[in-house]
Amino acid sequence: MQKIRIVILAAGKSKRMNNHEIPKVLIDLNGQPIIQHLLDEIKKSGLDEHPVIVIGRQAELVKEKLHNGFKYVLQTELLGTGHAVLQTKGLLIGQTENVMVLYGDHPFLTAESIKNLAAVHLSKNHIISMMTAKVPNFNDWYQFFYDFGRIVRGKQGNIKEIIEKKDASPGQLDIKEVNPAYFCFQAGWLWENLAKIKNDNAQGEYYLTDLAKIAIDEGLRIDSIDINPKEAIGINTPEQLKLAESC
Repeated sequence: MQKIRIVILAAGKSKRMNNHEIPKVLIDLNGQPIIQHLLDEIKKSGLDEHPVIVIGRQAELVKEKLHNGFKYVLQTELLGTGHAVLQTKGLLIGQTENVMVLYGDHPFLTAESIKNLAAVHLSKNHIISMMTAKVPNFNDWYQFFYDFGRIVRGKQGNIKEIIEKKDASPGQLDIKEVNPAYFCFQAGWLWENLAKIKNDNAQGEYYLTDLAKIAIDEGLRIDSIDINPKEAIGINTPEQLKLAESC
């Protein structure tokens, strides 16, 4: 059984990218598909030789473009990030002790941070470990992060809550530590608790970040590492793509 397997969520429709010809993760960023930047860093990390890629719309096109070396899982209904990870259960259950979840439209995450998250997770033996990013403000290119969830910490510095932007008070919106939703989970706990996620939200989707609330409510500690804000950039719109090209 492997220590850690990496799951990359890459099934998005790219609806906001105004590009219906190819999936978002295959859109060009500085000469190669958005997802390829992440795949190159995963390879450098040496953490998982055959990461699992969750694909959806135009799945065969993604496979053709990325070639061999990856495990693919199809998400036929796009019901959120929690639902996407659940699709990998049949492939990964009993095969790995831990699961790290990353995103195919986040091209700037580095091999160093991937290795650091794994090291912290394995050494501390916590149920969940995650990456967070601290920004000085939400102006200029930092505007990427205004819609991110905010990390609320207690007096001891432990993660107390992750507040989504739509649920945050004006004071909480001023918090400059944000959640890019890069997580590493103990696999057994992950498979058990994915079934507890509800979809009673505006999008009717199952969100992976809800697992953090479940863990906190259970009194479990969530470890975290700090990453450069650039590594947390996700691309959802043509404007963000243009901004990313200049970062």
